[in-house]
Amino acid sequence: MLAELCYNGVMQVKSITQITQYIKALIDSDQELADLWIEGEVSNFKRASSGHCYFSLKDDRCEIRCVMWRGVASRLGWFPQQGDWARAHGQVSVYERSGAYQFYANALEHAGVGDLWREYERLKAKLEAEGLFDPEKKRSLPEWPRRIGVVTSPTGAALHDIERVLAERYPLVEVVLSPSLVQGREAPAAIVAALGRLAMVPDLDVIIVARGGGSIEDLWAFNSEAVARAIAASRVPVVSGVGHETDFTIADFVADLRTPTPSAAAAAVVPDRRELMAQVDAARRAATSAVVGRMDHAREQLARQAHLLGMHDPRRALVESRQRLDVLFDRGTAAVDHRLELMGARLAERGAVLAGLDPRAILARGYAVVRDKETGVRIGSVEQVYADQRLRIDLQDGHLTATVGE
Repeated sequence: MLAELCYNGVMQVKSITQITQYIKALIDSDQELADLWIEGEVSNFKRASSGHCYFSLKDDRCEIRCVMWRGVASRLGWFPQQGDWARAHGQVSVYERSGAYQFYANALEHAGVGDLWREYERLKAKLEAEGLFDPEKKRSLPEWPRRIGVVTSPTGAALHDIERVLAERYPLVEVVLSPSLVQGREAPAAIVAALGRLAMVPDLDVIIVARGGGSIEDLWAFNSEAVARAIAASRVPVVSGVGHETDFTIADFVADLRTPTPSAAAAAVVPDRRELMAQVDAARRAATSAVVGRMDHAREQLARQAHLLGMHDPRRALVESRQRLDVLFDRGTAAVDHRLELMGARLAERGAVLAGLDPRAILARGYAVVRDKETGVRIGSVEQVYADQRLRIDLQDGHLTATVGE
């Protein structure tokens, strides 16, 4: 078939599909790859909603992706867990869409626990016994962080996700990146060094240790004892955001807070400005309502007090007193006038009586009043006079003196 790639000595350009199909045909034609048993540690086992199973088998050097169709999986009496050592029967072929070779399993047997998973469980038990996972040691995250340290790859998607979430939720925060490898043999030492650099940054409030999803091998740097102890020794709270939601590493157990993804880690360390704005708006409305309510109540109280003050205003009492004085004055004037009228009438009546008894009236009718000139005694009888007695005679228009002759 290689000869078909050339025509008359001229190299022919083939499509990716043609090359992939060629490689698939080569592998499928190999009888040794068509019927064999393989053995390794199970990693990233997943049963899809379709019923098909996807996982990897690995040893200390290599890894192969495996597929087990729904019909085969339905006959299994068990499903492997992360770290199980399993033995699978099937064939090797090529998945044309991705051009990757993989193992198609038609049988799966349990064969114990893998070395990698055994090491994971050993370290987890050791650190848990030392108290590094104790909930009492977990520190609370700052409510209003100003400076956040981030340990991750400077070129990975995790950093982009963290920066995006922080910018959307709380753009006031400052991000201090301490770049590090997050995969491979040198990654644990790089992560420890990155945490050490952040320990020298002043006014740091919290640290995010993160990387995107991957297989257990991809995330293995976060199962390092050195990384776990460096996180536990951090002077500020540490939030882990490693892998996907179903991935758990030693770093997750040691961290002060475990989040399922880098984006979730960023969301956990800062408040949401939209929620803050909603809270401020609600507080503003509540404050406005309270102030308006108090002002209305104060107005009612003021009106009530003003009414009471008006009721007890001395000026009002003075006005009322003046009014009562006017009424009394009018009554007094009327009474005096009436009394005067009565007295005038009585005076007139008595004047008429007096006028009738007035001696001058009698005198006017031709009478006279005779008195002793010396003593002034009125003479009413001849028996009272004697010869040569001097008399005073009062007439209507005057008086005269006379001497008694006989």
